[in-house]
Amino acid sequence: MVFSECKFSYMDYYNDSQLLNFWENKFHFLNLNEENGVFTLILDRANKKNALHPQMINEIAFCFSYISTNDKIRVVIIRSTGDTFSAGADLKALKNNIEPHNSTIPDPSKKVIIGNLFNSLYKPKLAVVEGNVYAGACLIVAGCNYVISAANLTFSLPEVKRGIFPLQVMESLSHIIGLKKTIDWCIRGYKIDTNKAFEWGIVDEISNDNIEQKINKWVSSFAENSQRAIEFGLEIYHKHFHDNSKHETMEKLFKEMVNQDHLSDDFQN
Repeated sequence: MVFSECKFSYMDYYNDSQLLNFWENKFHFLNLNEENGVFTLILDRANKKNALHPQMINEIAFCFSYISTNDKIRVVIIRSTGDTFSAGADLKALKNNIEPHNSTIPDPSKKVIIGNLFNSLYKPKLAVVEGNVYAGACLIVAGCNYVISAANLTFSLPEVKRGIFPLQVMESLSHIIGLKKTIDWCIRGYKIDTNKAFEWGIVDEISNDNIEQKINKWVSSFAENSQRAIEFGLEIYHKHFHDNSKHETMEKLFKEMVNQDHLSDDFQN
């Protein structure tokens, strides 16, 4: 079989000249490592429970753009610092209270929508979850091809308690756990534990004390596989099963919800 060249047509947030000196840039919200074909991206805003600051999202998009054009990178690992994997969206930033930073990553050419960003990176992605997962962080977990989680964690969608409905999360999770479970979770906003997340298919493997071994085993499982075939397959999977316009619509509706009177007093204060 002859594979057509993967064009990464959706990963167009940054151009080649911006990515040329990738490692000379200053990343404020991420720790990064590239070694032996593995790119590790670590969310590093533990003092804010790794809430997704707008510039952190740009930094992730910059990394994914670099990864998509680098044939030496075969797999991507996403981790975090602190006791929370991520708290999801930075609620203060939604109210235009944006924390200063010293990141040198330029603005992207278009709005970065997290669901589309993860769907558009056609390389195997592993989420290593070692802290509780809240709200929009489920987009990151759902956007990865494999999830290894520590035991005794919680996964929750508390947005509805703050007057927000998790629209993009709804879109991503529905492909994994089904629409009925997704809607029930979104409207009730409860917590589930790691075992339930495993049962639902959100988590693929639970680790107690040997998580590094499990990571290495996952990485090594690609050693004899064709990188080009994998990237081709993931591209076709994205184009056939995922519609970027759905996440774009959800992002637009989310902004309308935030700008209008849908938020609770707790959020507004």
